[in-house]
Amino acid sequence: MLGFVYALSQGGVLAEMAEKNPNLVVVSQDMGPVSPFSDQFPDRFFDVGISEGNLIGVAAGLAHAGKLPFVVGMAPFVSMRSFEQIRTDCSYNRNGIKILAPCSGLEGGHWGATHHAVEDLALLRLIPGMTVLCPGDPEEGARAVRAAAEVEGPVYIRFGFIQPIEGYSEKFVIGKAPVLREGSDVALLATGASVTEALRAHDLLKEQGVSARVLNMHSIKPIDREAIEKAAEEIGRLVTVEEHFVSGGLGGAVAEILAETGKGRLLRLGLKDEFVMDVAPYPDILKLVGLDAESVAASAKSFVA
Repeated sequence: MLGFVYALSQGGVLAEMAEKNPNLVVVSQDMGPVSPFSDQFPDRFFDVGISEGNLIGVAAGLAHAGKLPFVVGMAPFVSMRSFEQIRTDCSYNRNGIKILAPCSGLEGGHWGATHHAVEDLALLRLIPGMTVLCPGDPEEGARAVRAAAEVEGPVYIRFGFIQPIEGYSEKFVIGKAPVLREGSDVALLATGASVTEALRAHDLLKEQGVSARVLNMHSIKPIDREAIEKAAEEIGRLVTVEEHFVSGGLGGAVAEILAETGKGRLLRLGLKDEFVMDVAPYPDILKLVGLDAESVAASAKSFVA
């Protein structure tokens, strides 16, 4: 469960930040120690148990009292069970909590559909004033946490099965999508764990004579409209790749922009309008739903043709 590992590993980043900011606190949903933060600052670490609505309510209260609360809670539950509290207690009341959400996308495949977080991007980006981030690399996740602390208002950071991207050290700028590979035939716009699959798909396509640009859409809201419009103008064919329903997530956000500009064609790769009923290890789930590198490459090549 790499999402858990990398979300909880942010305890080091949080501890570093907490040394400089005495108002930084962490509120957890029965996730265990968030070390080393919980070791160094036990009086600033609160575990409220499995009660997501209360989790957000407590964090919102701390923010209202002048604290900087970071929340740690599983993505499928913190995004749905506490949606009303995020909307009303946080965004409506301008309380700037920062949510670290592991077990996103299909990472919980072996637990079944109840543990899939495939609606969260649509839900959270719908809320006024929300910032929604989805890092594609562990170190980028740490940079996202630091960036979130500087944002006025609530932030949701989605941690999935992200793997290290060799040589990747791009500065994290909210609202800007780094170009990881250049290409001219098709643009692969991927977010979170799908960034790694898009990079592998790029290599497979290159072997087949297809040139693919790869963009890391780590910022879902605000989204990099300029990069999307540029890809539409220069390449014309865009493919979004995400562990999420194609409605409302990255694919939905890109579709909205292309519809407004009237440029480019779009293929959305993600989950269609049905739950994933198979219970299987994460790599097998990706193949079943067509989000592994081979499937992404095949879909992109067919789209180009």
